[in-house]
Amino acid sequence: GKDMSGFVLDFSSYQLVVLDYNGDSWPEETNRRFLEYVQNGGGVVIYHAADNAFSKWPEFNRICALGGWEGRNENSGPYVYWKDGKLVKDSSAGPGGSHGRQHEYVLNGRDKVHPVVKGLPLKWRHAKDELYDRMRGPGNIRDILYTAYSDKETNGSGREEPLVFTVDYGNARIFHTMLGHAGATTEDNIAMQCTGFQVLLLRGAEWAATGKVTQKVPKDFPTETTCSYRKDYKEN
Repeated sequence: GKDMSGFVLDFSSYQLVVLDYNGDSWPEETNRRFLEYVQNGGGVVIYHAADNAFSKWPEFNRICALGGWEGRNENSGPYVYWKDGKLVKDSSAGPGGSHGRQHEYVLNGRDKVHPVVKGLPLKWRHAKDELYDRMRGPGNIRDILYTAYSDKETNGSGREEPLVFTVDYGNARIFHTMLGHAGATTEDNIAMQCTGFQVLLLRGAEWAATGKVTQKVPKDFPTETTCSYRKDYKEN
């Protein structure tokens, strides 16, 4: 709601841009510079509600692959979800983006070899969080890393939803995670205290910046049945 004309950034000197933004449109010059950065092979992390932003900007929606809210509908692209061992693109009419009540849920691995997830469990229990569902967009997913079941009992979609993936966008390395809702206080930030969330975000960021992951899998990583927390947001 304020003047954004002075928000002009030079992205060219960076290896990685982490997007945690959902607000007013950027100035056209910043849009141009950001697209130039990405199209030249820059690293990008799309974090949680950042995929809600800029619903009318086609190239940004391709950079995210999937998004929600902000008026997204069938004109934004198909619903994308996991069914029978593959991603399905569903062009049914309807709004893009929803979630049921926050709850713990199990992440289901769909890739064993990508550097971001290599060595991580195929199933691990994520702390209480939003589970984004009915997301839609161009659907240009390159590597699907984790999905999770959005249970109708939690007011979810009843589908296996893609939550962590890389995006097929030229030479850019784009890591998109829908995990990690932030509340107003530390006590509300349970999802961000999850060891699995933190490790995955850090590994995804390193990969997006460098194409490699050097971080070891920590001993306190969650299991399929047990959450793990780092409430002080620091490594043990």
